[in-house]
Amino acid sequence: MSLLTVRNLKKYFPVKTSLFRTQMIKAVDDISFEIEKGKTLGLVGESGCGKSTIGRTILHLYKPTEGKIVFDGKEVTGGNINEFRPRMQIVFQDPYSSLNPRMTVGDIVGEPVTIQKTAASRKERAEIVLEQLKFVGLNTDHLNRYPHEFSGGQRQRISIARAMATRPEFIVCDEPVSALDVSIQAQVINVFMELQQKLNLTYLFIAHDLSVVRHISDNIGVMYLGKMVELCESNELYRHPCHPYTKALLSSIPVPDPEVSRKQQRIVLEGEVPSPMNPPAGCRFRTRCNIAKDRCAAEEPEVKEVGPGHICACHFI
Repeated sequence: MSLLTVRNLKKYFPVKTSLFRTQMIKAVDDISFEIEKGKTLGLVGESGCGKSTIGRTILHLYKPTEGKIVFDGKEVTGGNINEFRPRMQIVFQDPYSSLNPRMTVGDIVGEPVTIQKTAASRKERAEIVLEQLKFVGLNTDHLNRYPHEFSGGQRQRISIARAMATRPEFIVCDEPVSALDVSIQAQVINVFMELQQKLNLTYLFIAHDLSVVRHISDNIGVMYLGKMVELCESNELYRHPCHPYTKALLSSIPVPDPEVSRKQQRIVLEGEVPSPMNPPAGCRFRTRCNIAKDRCAAEEPEVKEVGPGHICACHFI
């Protein structure tokens, strides 16, 4: 059963290009997907492709331009978003800027409980805060300390505890490990996975690192310039990538074995990513694609099913 369904989601940002002219940046352009309860959908792609915008638009931190968002069978709109706030949370990318430096850890984790009025008394609020800190591997000694007294990994654990304070069912993980050291990344990923197993959480996990996404995700969606170009089960994507962009991304993953690495053929993408303000006509990837033909400029590729649960947007698949 799907907990979250997104249909034809669009998010455009108006940008003034001159005194009398405004153009639209098509950050997210006609995206559809579903996430089953207790599962994780990973979103990958280059910077600026619209991954974070999708997460924030689902939570109505950005108002959708068009499209439909259905959470647990009920459509989410601007008018009723407050009833969904405790059930949908976000963990931001940078733990150094997402925590208020003037607040103690106890106040940071307890603030969502106070705002959403999910605790009947101060005692219950304090119990919730302690429970969430224990979930992420922190303890009572950390309650009265400030964010600057913690390492990056510990700060991200505090961010996770804050997101968990209202006992949500769905969490947007907006590149939660990209600002951390590699050794710390594994610890934070393990926290996410343990919480998912204990509490049956559902994640939208946004990341650059394809190996991290594969480790935590049940399904993976590949984005390019505001479009979903491929979506399928995690292992299927790595075994049978279909879209030329997906193949290029997978070929860039470093292999620890020097022998295998030397034999691996890397696909190098030439040119710069086009501006989302003025995307190429037809297929948006055609300006950097090694198999592009005239048809790619003339018409936009249709999203089609190439296997069970495996969709791809390419003319030549």
